[in-house]
Amino acid sequence: MESKVLSSVNDVAKQSSRTYIIATTFLSLLALSGFAYYGLPFFFDFMTKEYGWSRTVITSGNALGKLLVGPLFGFIAGWLIDKYGPRRLMLTGVLLMGTALIGLSFADSLGFFYLFYIFNALGYVCGGPLPCQVLISRWFDKNRGKAMGIAYLGIGTGGAIVPLIAAGLEKNYGWHISLAAIGFLIILIAFPMVYFLKGASAKVIQSGRKEQMVPIKEVLTNRNFYLLAISSMCAIGAVGGINQHLKLYLRDLDFSQSQAAHVISLVLISSLAGRVLMGWLADLIRRKYVMILIYMIVASAIPLLLVPDFPGRIYIFAVIFGIGLGGDYMIIPLMAGDLFGVKALGRTMGIILVADGVAESLFPMLLGALYYETTKSYSSGFIVLICVALAGAIVVSFIRKPKRTDD
Repeated sequence: MESKVLSSVNDVAKQSSRTYIIATTFLSLLALSGFAYYGLPFFFDFMTKEYGWSRTVITSGNALGKLLVGPLFGFIAGWLIDKYGPRRLMLTGVLLMGTALIGLSFADSLGFFYLFYIFNALGYVCGGPLPCQVLISRWFDKNRGKAMGIAYLGIGTGGAIVPLIAAGLEKNYGWHISLAAIGFLIILIAFPMVYFLKGASAKVIQSGRKEQMVPIKEVLTNRNFYLLAISSMCAIGAVGGINQHLKLYLRDLDFSQSQAAHVISLVLISSLAGRVLMGWLADLIRRKYVMILIYMIVASAIPLLLVPDFPGRIYIFAVIFGIGLGGDYMIIPLMAGDLFGVKALGRTMGIILVADGVAESLFPMLLGALYYETTKSYSSGFIVLICVALAGAIVVSFIRKPKRTDD
């Protein structure tokens, strides 16, 4: 009798902890990915106008930050998370990200601009998707896909509301104060929940067999690792190129600040449905096929930016692209967990996120360069992104069925 009571109490405690993990990762992703990643491009046209910087220069800040920080700190961050848990690294990441946006609000020289983008990249590595993915994977077993989907709703929610917040603040106080305010909001939203993430929050809770740690050497000699890394680079590069230039593209079409903000919000609102749908599918069928589906959705949305205009064209694009975007970032750690196990997820994703960061940095710069080389048109750049997304789907198809799964 006593053992049944203790078991019941433990189950309630675990469920409560899981709820707190979901809430914490949701808010962290809302702030550090939703607000920061999708909020910054809203201000690019203000920077180009006030400082006279080109679109290639504006997007080079993200590239420099990711290319410097990713290779140096990506694997180290993953190793620290696997060994010590994510809490302290997440706290550091929240403070760095908030500081980055506050700094970028007054960075009127390229030196300060690049410095604070390095802070931005450090904050993303330490407090963004990587530690959140590890937390979810450690605490959830059978319903990991659904849990990851719910947590990743934070990115879509943050990304959907931040253009509206930014547009409202910019209209009343100017873009400098608007950007700084978003930096403060990031800290206020994410820091308290992460701060109280103590004790058992760093432990692995699994229901079933005990998982053995996969040595990193075994990961790096597995062909599936490289197929996963290359395919994710293709997909992240494609969506990153669109995300970084969407506001600029809309302004070229004479969309007002408010109209552009609503289109960007629609993309992120649609991504909410994409995260839930793809998370649900990932628990039902092989995640390889879900990954291919996501990449095909991304590839099928971009042509809508190339065809002659018709009523509702941009909004149809926003919905389709948003659904693909919603599943894109979420499916990668689920695949990595299937292939190499949860205990090594921090180090595995630390390396993959470095590769993704390179793609996410270089493709927006490539798009900017092609824009100026083709009489200020995005046509050739968008065609490149379509081919890249399709290539990602093809590469995924060569991933072999994992010999082990945690689900």
